[in-house]
Amino acid sequence: MCGIVGYIGTKEAGPILIKGIERLEYRGYDSAGVAVISGKKLHIRKRKGKIKDLVALLKERPLPAATIGICHTRWATHGKPNEINAHPHSDCKSRISLVHNGIIENFEEIRSRLIKRGHKFVSQTDTEAIVHLVEEYYKGKLEVAVLKAVRELKGSYALGVICADEPEKLVAARCGSPLILGVGKGENFIASDVPAILDRTRKVIYLNDKEVASIQKDTVKIFNLKGNRVRHKIAQVNFDISAAEKEGFPHFMLKEIFEQPKIMQQILTSRLLKSQIKLEGLNLSSGYLKEISSIIIVACGTAYHAGMVGKYFIEELTRIPIGVDLSSEFRYRKPIIDKKTLVIAISQSGETADTLAAVREAKRKGAKILSICNVVGSSLTRDSDGCLYTHAGPEIGVASTKAYTAQIMVLYLLGLYLCQIRGGCDKKFISSIVSDLKMIPKLQNKILKNLPAIRQIANRHSHFGSFLYLGRNINFPSALEGALKLKEISYIPAEGYAAGEMKHGPIALIDEYRAVVCIAPESFIYEKMVSNIQEIRARKGKVVAIATEGNSHIRQYADEVIFVPRIGECLSPLLVALPLQLLAYYIAVKRGCNVDQPRNLAKSVTVE
Repeated sequence: MCGIVGYIGTKEAGPILIKGIERLEYRGYDSAGVAVISGKKLHIRKRKGKIKDLVALLKERPLPAATIGICHTRWATHGKPNEINAHPHSDCKSRISLVHNGIIENFEEIRSRLIKRGHKFVSQTDTEAIVHLVEEYYKGKLEVAVLKAVRELKGSYALGVICADEPEKLVAARCGSPLILGVGKGENFIASDVPAILDRTRKVIYLNDKEVASIQKDTVKIFNLKGNRVRHKIAQVNFDISAAEKEGFPHFMLKEIFEQPKIMQQILTSRLLKSQIKLEGLNLSSGYLKEISSIIIVACGTAYHAGMVGKYFIEELTRIPIGVDLSSEFRYRKPIIDKKTLVIAISQSGETADTLAAVREAKRKGAKILSICNVVGSSLTRDSDGCLYTHAGPEIGVASTKAYTAQIMVLYLLGLYLCQIRGGCDKKFISSIVSDLKMIPKLQNKILKNLPAIRQIANRHSHFGSFLYLGRNINFPSALEGALKLKEISYIPAEGYAAGEMKHGPIALIDEYRAVVCIAPESFIYEKMVSNIQEIRARKGKVVAIATEGNSHIRQYADEVIFVPRIGECLSPLLVALPLQLLAYYIAVKRGCNVDQPRNLAKSVTVE
């Protein structure tokens, strides 16, 4: 959520800030703004709407030449999306300006106290309380004032702060919201995500919670909340700027759908040696893994659906009881956890607020944490005992695609590894699954060659006002994920159900105005799925079936069929994911929706 970019150096700040914030559009926002210091004065421009609206304003009212500034895209939490509530905010004297991601839980208390001391507030935001608090403590050293201010904050924050009295200094702070420092030559940066600064530097510092950084063009100094200096290693970002660009695709989402075969191959190449599974980063001993009595998977949204697929697969292989919890509910239900419980936390960004809170609750109860994550150095990876990176590259489209299948692939490999070390799995059985996994990239590419047919089916169904998605066994999560994809980017109401539950309520919804997507690949429960399809047809529902190639009978029951290559049922979610993603994508495009930046959504949900 929200985007932050800050710059200090010798170059013109304005264009660098705007270009950086444009690379963070995927995070979701409803207003944008920028502040620079020139001639020891603050100059602020902000607008409700998109970055293009801010750019139009800057053409009408250009910023003066400046070599320091901060920029922000806001996703509203406190106060309506409008120009007044947009960031950056400033103090009473318009000397200090600040941008903020996160939520301050005690802002009303701070605000009331500062109003009594004569401070004038103009917005409805929690953020404005912070800049006035910094003003209250400012005595000539900005980093000291920020340190004192953040000690009083309850909640989450990532901050970028500048002061007209110290135009050679940019101050940053974080707690619970992501913020990185970019280290350049004669210039330095802050950003809420790496893509914002990749065209300027690949060297980054990952700030820890409750740290404050004082940044000049040639130096970076980091302090803890006690004011003591702390040291950080500079990390090297290993993905290319092209990974954050469309490269000829009309949308990031379509590009990322097409990247999946390559990512599957990368995961397999790096983690498989013949039939031996290598889980670099696991950091949990085989002795411990042999003794675990249960596993709990915590995640949100698409990652939650990946976790459900993992449950079906790992539980069947290992016979370890596995629960899958929504992170947002986990810590409030007083979960039963002990030292023999392994908690697997799944998050693309590694900054999902609810998942981080769930992990901290599990650790407090004595559980070991294994994270499955895409972002190196993220908060989740640092809070975990072990981490299995998906290495899927930056996912820019808000609706997750490649991260989902990458998470499932890693879960499959983890399941096979647990099966190997705990015993009870036939070597030939494991070898056969590994052989099938190695086929996945090729089979996914085959599905992508069927693009025109899937697009035509999507176009013929784009007018329906609601959808139902049905799946059984390991493809019940696929039904949930398919429905989520459609809801996210086309705004069509859609529900995912276990097909066996249809007669327990959802069948009442079936009529000629509802499209029903039935996930029916070859499996031991295929005939039961066919029975469900026939029940839908009897009630005039329009059926789109996803079925296995060579199934000549499915057309008797379905209005439309999307075929996927033959694979064992347990691995089929890696194949059916692609037509589900493409169906949602082309329906949204046909309806004229903003596929990469759907309304009200953010890429990473960094507030509760």
